[in-house]
Parts: sequence; structure tokens; C-alpha cells
Amino acid sequence: MAIIGRANVGKSTLFNRLTRTSQALVADFPGVTRDRLYGTVDWEDHSFLLVDTGGLVGGEEELGELVRRQAAAAVAEADLILLLMDGKEGPQAGDSEVIDYLRRTAKPFLLVVNKIDHIGREELLPEFYRFGIDPIFPVAAAHGLGIETLLAALVQKLPSPEETEAAPPGIRVAILGRPNVGKSSLVNHFLGEERLLVSHLPGTTRDIVDTPLTWQDQDYVLVDTAGLRRPSQVAAGLERRMVLKAIKALSRAEVALLLLDAQEGLTHQDLRIARLIADQGKGCLILINKWDLVQPDAQQAQKVKDEVAAGLEFMAYVPVLTISAKTGYHLARIFPLVNDIYDQSRSRVSTGKLNLLLKEITDRVPPARYRDRAVKFLYLTQAEVQPPTFIAFVNQPAGVKDSYRRYFVKQLREKLKLPYAPLRLYLKGRKRRD
Repeated sequence: MAIIGRANVGKSTLFNRLTRTSQALVADFPGVTRDRLYGTVDWEDHSFLLVDTGGLVGGEEELGELVRRQAAAAVAEADLILLLMDGKEGPQAGDSEVIDYLRRTAKPFLLVVNKIDHIGREELLPEFYRFGIDPIFPVAAAHGLGIETLLAALVQKLPSPEETEAAPPGIRVAILGRPNVGKSSLVNHFLGEERLLVSHLPGTTRDIVDTPLTWQDQDYVLVDTAGLRRPSQVAAGLERRMVLKAIKALSRAEVALLLLDAQEGLTHQDLRIARLIADQGKGCLILINKWDLVQPDAQQAQKVKDEVAAGLEFMAYVPVLTISAKTGYHLARIFPLVNDIYDQSRSRVSTGKLNLLLKEITDRVPPARYRDRAVKFLYLTQAEVQPPTFIAFVNQPAGVKDSYRRYFVKQLREKLKLPYAPLRLYLKGRKRRD
């Protein structure tokens, strides 16, 4: 599902409101990326990916073309469109063109009028009925007004699980990276054939290509995606659609392979992609490709390894493998690691075992006192898998320092033997009963 609309109508506010509706705990998790293009919305028994498309800006002469580009990119990948307009300003030039375009695509869409949060604003709503759309959904995204009614309507428009195409069996592995790092070459090597187009020109892969593969009696689905560029380099049309495809591929994958270029080292865009992977809680394997080009220079090879380790310290649990898709160097090690990452990400631990570990961990190094009171971990339970998500009930969650949180997670990794899993730990307040 995608949100489209002109600038300053409140798309980001609505985006945050919808994605946080079912993520109250996530809001307290440190390091969550704030400038995300996507987010997951869970409401009742429904879960879906939400994409924020950015504002439709520009002078009136260029507005039409910008409208078409943004709408085309969003509509191409979405099952449902939320068209957001400003209830304070009323209908604007170009709005009719957007609606006409959406009608021609035959994609379902809802007209949402934002900023209906003051007395008298409702009087402007009849102006939006000129588009011949009924019902219209008035909301105040900043305050959460009308959001439940909107959610109830939009889930009725989403395709049911029976209508979605059945995915081939196997561990879904998304292959991500900047353009021209060798993603398609890697898939072709596994398949032993030129199944995917390989070119030295960046941007060759414009679609997600799902490729079933069996290796040592284990089924996989390799998802080769378009290279992710910096946002400033993403055009409003085809290039943006490529990025949305890559993000959707990651959202439905179980393990991500992040390819880096050994010659170029770790770049800012590599870091952005890594944070997308970490933000979605996906198991990950980092592959430094084109190693054959730097391996002869021992000093340069070590420099690349050190840069990757330092730059991706926030993903220190992720294994790093040097490879060459061209020569086959270390490629045989990829699938055993993928299997380990997948199994660990699906690991579930009994509550009894967790609370024995809780006592052992906190007895070994107790948390520091907070406001002259002891900080006590009362209970530990596992809420989810993929990623393994743990909730610790603490008498004073605010008193748990980040350093102690890191220590606690590190101890869980070691004692549960989950070195590669993207563990998440949330703290929840709970008073001990007398």
C-alpha cells in the first residue's frame, strides 16, 4: 500500500501514525531509523507494507508531469493507494488529474482528507465530493482521529491471502546491494547458466526475479533485486519503482545477502541498505564481492575488512564473507551460513529456560541503581521469532542503561547459541506485587 499526495498534506504524519499503531514497543527501541521509506502496519489480523512516496511539489506548469511520475511509481507496486489531501487548504490544482489517473489504472484507492482537527474544518469536506468519490475519509493524522475507521476500510480493499500468488517453497534469500556490485553474477554462478542479465552498466536489473534453487537437498528462492541508489539519485519514475521493488523483496525475505564491492569499500549507501535490513529484523550475511581484485594486495585487503567491521559495528552479529562471483571463491560457504542464520532467526526458547538465564545474567552483573533504587529484571519471555524478540519486565525500564542492554543481549546470544540472529530486546515496566 502506498500514500501519495502533494507536499505538506501530512503524508509523513499519517505514515508514522499507521506504522506505529501496532508498534508501541518499537518506538522505545534505540536506533530505529526515522527517515524510512517503508513501514509495516499490523491491524487486527492484517499485516501489510506501507510506502511513503514523498511530496508532489513544483510550479503549476510542471505539476502535471510530477504527479504522473509519482503516481506511476507508487501505483505500479501497490495493491491499494491512499490519496491524501489537505482538509485545511481544500482541493488544489492537479488533484483532479491524480484521481483521473488512478481511475484509469483500475487500482483501488481511498481518498483521505487530513487535518480535520479543528471546529469548522468539517465544513470544507463537501468541496472534496466534487471528485465523485464516496466515501471520503476525514482524519487528523497528528492526533489519531479517524484512523481506526480508515484502517477498517482499507483492509477490506487489500487482497485476501487466497488471492495472492503462492510462493515457491524454500528459504527466501533477498540479494541486496548498490548497482553493479555483482548481484546477478552471483545468482548466475549458483544456477550455472545465464539466467539473469549481467551487464557492467548499473541499473540493468529492473525487476525482482524469484529464482528457485535446490542445494544439498535444501530449497531456496533467490530474489535478485535492482540496486539501491542514494535517494538524491532516485528518479520519480522507473528508478523509484526499482527501489520499491527491492524494499518489498526484503520485507518478504527471511535472509538477506548484502553485497559490497571490495574495490570501493564500505560506502554511505551500503550503510543505508544495512540499516534497512537491521530495521526490518532480517537475518543477514554480508558478502564482500570482487575479492579477487584486492586479495593480492594484503594491506588493501585488510583495510577493507577493517572498514567493514568498524562501519557495521551496529550489525556486529552478522557474519562477513569475502567472495568472488567471477571466480567462485568462497561461494560454497554461502548456503551453510544462510541455513545457520535462518535456523537461528526461527529459534524459540521456553519461558522457563529464559528465566533461569535471566537470573544467571543479572546475578553475574547486576544493573546499576537508578535514582537511588535498585533496577530489577523480574521476568523474561519471548514474544516472536524472525527475529527472536524478547520482552523483559523491569521495575524501572528507564533505569536500564544502553550499555547494560548491550551486555544483556550479548549474554543471550552466547548462552542461547544464537551468534547470527538479529535479537531484539524490549523493556516493559511492571511493578512487583507484594
